Amino acid sequence: MAHEEGPAPQHRMGMLLQDMVLDSTDVEEFLTELVKLAAATLEGRHGEMLCGVTLLRPRRAGTVASSSDHARHMDEIQYSFEDGPCLRAAREEKLVNVPDITQDTRFPDYRDAIAEYGIRSILGVPILLEGDANAGLNLYSTDVDAFDDTAIAAAELFADEASKALRLSVRIARLTESANDLKSAMESRTTIDLAVGIIMGQNRCSQDEAFGILQSASNTRNMKLRDVASAIVSSTGNSAPRTHFEG
Repeated sequence: MAHEEGPAPQHRMGMLLQDMVLDSTDVEEFLTELVKLAAATLEGRHGEMLCGVTLLRPRRAGTVASSSDHARHMDEIQYSFEDGPCLRAAREEKLVNVPDITQDTRFPDYRDAIAEYGIRSILGVPILLEGDANAGLNLYSTDVDAFDDTAIAAAELFADEASKALRLSVRIARLTESANDLKSAMESRTTIDLAVGIIMGQNRCSQDEAFGILQSASNTRNMKLRDVASAIVSSTGNSAPRTHFEG
């Protein structure tokens, strides 16, 4: 009887990542476990391995997950120079492999700073997102030529999983922001409508005339329309208006 082989390494990794998704309570926790797994998977035959995920937004870069405090510090050194293999991978959306940082000529200032920490090779893998955000998976090794084809393939798999998690997180954040904006707009509309009604009753005027009075008061006092409306509603002793967004 032929011996049945177990799942292929990539398939086993996929199952492991699926379990991590199910066990994680939020995106940050998942990404932290992801980079720890990436570091542990590549460590050993590839030297001591550090791993992090950088998120680039307009005028700002930050590490959203790291395998250790040491890994986070390696990212922060890169941020201080505003350039490096991982930042370039994220910005240009292409893989950047540095086999030996001491021999690299692309990042001279950063090269000297990072070499002091025993880092010899670095791999930056782009994490594809949507909109104006960019991200990258950052891998640092104490060995020269740590990232062969096998290591790069594994890193790209981790980057793909990080991409899915970050894209979902960005979408949820945008939906939450949109919902909050809509709620605020509805609350403003409700307050303004109540104030217009109060002005109509006090001045025995039409709705258009009442809105004109409210707008004129806003301009004269250099206040937002909603703030003037809120002051009028409060002056009558009414509580803050409730919208259908509130329970």
